[in-house]
Amino acid sequence: MLNNFESFDNSETSTRKSALIQERVNLVSVQMYKQFYDYQHAMVNANEIFSKMVDNLYIIVDSIKEAFSSRNITTQNIYMETDSQKSVAIVNILWREMSFTTRCNYQPQALWRENGQHLFSTRIMAIGGNYNNMMKDITSHDEEMKILLDNEVASLFIPPETTQNSIMKIPHASNREFSLNQVDAPREFALKVIEIICGGGLLHYHEEGARKTFNI
Repeated sequence: MLNNFESFDNSETSTRKSALIQERVNLVSVQMYKQFYDYQHAMVNANEIFSKMVDNLYIIVDSIKEAFSSRNITTQNIYMETDSQKSVAIVNILWREMSFTTRCNYQPQALWRENGQHLFSTRIMAIGGNYNNMMKDITSHDEEMKILLDNEVASLFIPPETTQNSIMKIPHASNREFSLNQVDAPREFALKVIEIICGGGLLHYHEEGARKTFNI
């Protein structure tokens, strides 16, 4: 009889443990599902905005070509190209080169907010330089993100709801934020990045060796 009672107690304890495990697992799965759900919807929005941004970039590049052509300046070094996945756009304007990409969205991520209400969002990054050349020997997301962040000009953070505003951040301007509705964001982000890189007063200085003093 004692063994039977022990067996009953063990069975009851096992049932309680299983119920506790199931409860804890459910809490984790609900939380992760919510993050993944937001990530999926934000990714759909990001792809839509990126596609529209590419369309705007073609228009902008054509307008820049016309502006230089009217000044009798060759436009052969003014062009734009995209990858087959439509996740990278590279723009070349004379001696300036820049890239836009959605390839930084490899997992659910949130934008830090001071009030603690972190905004789950995907991201379009704009960098100075040619994305393809920079990523030639890259083998991991960590390496890719380091290069992207080191060369970041601006980022557009896109929430899961289309009615929510996206947020543009510019690192060199003390991470100043600009709120953009998702209709205007594709055009405004593209124009702002081009203005920063091509019209913001950034200069390429001549390289110089160490200064030396000569007795003449």
